Amino acid sequence: MIKIDNKNIQIYCNNSNHKELPVVILNSYGNEGQDVFAKCTYLKSKEFILVAISNLNWNDDMTPWFAPKLNKRDVDCLGKADDYIAQLINQIIPQVEEYIKSHLKIKIEYYAIAGYSLGGLFALYSAYKTDIFTKIASASGSFWYPKFIDFAKKTEISTNIKKIYFSLGKQESKTKNQILSTVEENTKVLGKIYKDKGIHTIYVENEGNHFKEANLRIANGIKWILE
Repeated sequence: MIKIDNKNIQIYCNNSNHKELPVVILNSYGNEGQDVFAKCTYLKSKEFILVAISNLNWNDDMTPWFAPKLNKRDVDCLGKADDYIAQLINQIIPQVEEYIKSHLKIKIEYYAIAGYSLGGLFALYSAYKTDIFTKIASASGSFWYPKFIDFAKKTEISTNIKKIYFSLGKQESKTKNQILSTVEENTKVLGKIYKDKGIHTIYVENEGNHFKEANLRIANGIKWILE
């Protein structure tokens, strides 16, 4: 494990004869990296290296700008994604890259990014702020986030993005909360935006609500973007 500024970075890779592999960055709410990697193996995804980053300030690091809490039990999102992206690019990825090259003896083919919920929002947002990623997997992404659709419509995503995977539970938009209820419509709008730009984009619906089989949803997304 690599530790940077209290963030825990776990690197998962099967014993591989490959000299070159893609690297998928997964920003995780808890410690789901190992289970996600195991599910990718079970799904027979193409070989890759998973870099799971945890112990994040989730509601702050994963959000692009301030948004007030959705209810009394929630907390405000402080919108510190730009700061975290800078740390990711300038500190975390260089150290990860050095480890992969020196310890695993593997050349990096390309970088992709994946995430769930706010992590899925961040994965997409990061492609507007850096050119390092070429593929995105956003499972149950929080695209209800205020002003994000307007941002996506008026801002150019990195021209390096080749594939984007969106998935959503069928029950996620069925809520009395007017903000959260926009998630399905907004996700579909985003899908159209990127398809119109010529990016290979897919939208998948899963059974259940936001919390059902989260790790499997991420694994399915990773499998698709690697194909």
